[in-house]
Amino acid sequence: MRVGMYYSNKDVRVEQKPVPKIGPGEVLVKIHASGICGSDLMEWYRANRVPVVLGHEVAGEIVEAGEGVEGFKVGDRVSVTHHVPCLNCHYCRTGHETTCDTLRRTNFDPGGFCEFVRLPAINVQLGVVRLPDGVSYEEGSMVEPVGCVVRGLRLARFRPGLTVLVMGTGASGLLYVNVAFVLGAGRVFGVDLSPMRLEAARTFGAISTFEAEDGVPARLRSMNEGRLADLVILCAGAPEAIAQSHRCVERGGTVLFSAPCNGNQPVSLPFNDLFWRNEITLTSTYGSAPADSNEALALIRSGRLHLKNMITHRLGLGEIGKGFRLALEARDALKVMIEPQR
Repeated sequence: MRVGMYYSNKDVRVEQKPVPKIGPGEVLVKIHASGICGSDLMEWYRANRVPVVLGHEVAGEIVEAGEGVEGFKVGDRVSVTHHVPCLNCHYCRTGHETTCDTLRRTNFDPGGFCEFVRLPAINVQLGVVRLPDGVSYEEGSMVEPVGCVVRGLRLARFRPGLTVLVMGTGASGLLYVNVAFVLGAGRVFGVDLSPMRLEAARTFGAISTFEAEDGVPARLRSMNEGRLADLVILCAGAPEAIAQSHRCVERGGTVLFSAPCNGNQPVSLPFNDLFWRNEITLTSTYGSAPADSNEALALIRSGRLHLKNMITHRLGLGEIGKGFRLALEARDALKVMIEPQR
């Protein structure tokens, strides 16, 4: 079968690998849609693991089911998750499933940018959702990223009526804008360097948007009855964005870190301005758990999210190198979808 083998962001080759053989409890999925995630572009994070087949926003059809598989059968249309938690350890029992050791070890084989993927038994048990009629493969591939957003909002104690500022309106940031808007945020604002992304944020539910270097705290106060944001969601890893995030959060508010910075850079914060008398909460989120996937699928199935409008490019597997280039340049690309069967 054909796979998209990642060597670097500018070197993704179409190569051949055997179709994986499945064992008891496992399934083989024929992939129809696989989105390029911003995390796929973190070259510094992959440097010691290349060459590798990336891709984890995946939807397809079960074409083989191993002995003992329960709940799924050949022909089922599914969305699948690469990492799954055990749901039994200390971290899972305390609501931090995505820090589970099992989640960090599990993965499907060989990755999402290929024609077929093998799901180990634990992934079949905890990392597969069946797609209802009316939910396309493209929408199904968005279960994972929407699940990440659902999880982030829950950890940030989002509730209807809050003013939300999303900093970085790439694909992940746009999902935060859209989901927060659909779930009843009072006002949603977006910040980015790209005029194209800012325009997209307005179509996805932002009441107004600001360029990142445009005095964001003052602009925010002017459009939010003198207050800053109750919830600031950071979807950009630039040190400047991190520094600006805490200047945009209102007293009693929360800053949610939903993106890594490049490398493991130290970050300094004005301790007293944030915590002394102001009760600011800084928190983070990573990935999604099975319950997040189910909630994401329910949102997608409702038809209230603008997922189709987010997909700007659809490419066959033979053009995966071009897909990475489009996603990296981010000139007119929001979500690049790879269709491995083309």
